[in-house]
Amino acid sequence: MKIKSIVFDAYGTLFDVNSAAEKCKGRIGNKWETFANFWRTTQLEYTWLRSLMKRHKDFWKVTEDSLDKSMRVFNIDKSMRNDLLKLYRALSTYPEVKSVLENLKKKEFKLSILSNGTPTLLNELVTNNNLNNLFDDLFSIEEVKVYKPDSRVYEIPIKKYNVKPNEIIFLSANTWDVSGGGNYGYNSIWVNRNQSHFDILDYQPKNEINNLTQLLDIV
Repeated sequence: MKIKSIVFDAYGTLFDVNSAAEKCKGRIGNKWETFANFWRTTQLEYTWLRSLMKRHKDFWKVTEDSLDKSMRVFNIDKSMRNDLLKLYRALSTYPEVKSVLENLKKKEFKLSILSNGTPTLLNELVTNNNLNNLFDDLFSIEEVKVYKPDSRVYEIPIKKYNVKPNEIIFLSANTWDVSGGGNYGYNSIWVNRNQSHFDILDYQPKNEINNLTQLLDIV
């Protein structure tokens, strides 16, 4: 089957979710990474719980709520809240991202992002990292008001591009997201940046890579 589109998750796949806290590590101290991981885990838990409860809040509000809890748990100075949120809106990409996207664009693949992030957040991230001209579309779950891994999210690019799920390569660093896309029918690839173990969720990706550069050998 010919691949017609390559779709990327945003947070943790293209953009380093820990980079906001890392840039404040001088003020947070040695616990900055543990704090960052807790913030991310809480953020994801809130997306899943809100989907199950049918009490949707957009990703920015969820990010604020999860930060507030994390700051209480780790006793972070409340004066840092605005700084952390501002940095989260301008997360750094992983080092190889831009060059890989440029190579894929030269091969004339249709490239897009499919993310929990709001349209505004995604536009800011792409603009701040000078990636504007590399993506055909920035898809947000706000179109369906439910978070990944709900199948309605993975259906968004299918409807836009009028393709079959197995004509899409989908990349994520989140195992639950890889499984969500794979169970929907995507050719899901796991970007295993941290040498982790894959979850047991009725899907096993055919391809596992350590960073996006290795994608160029697959396509």
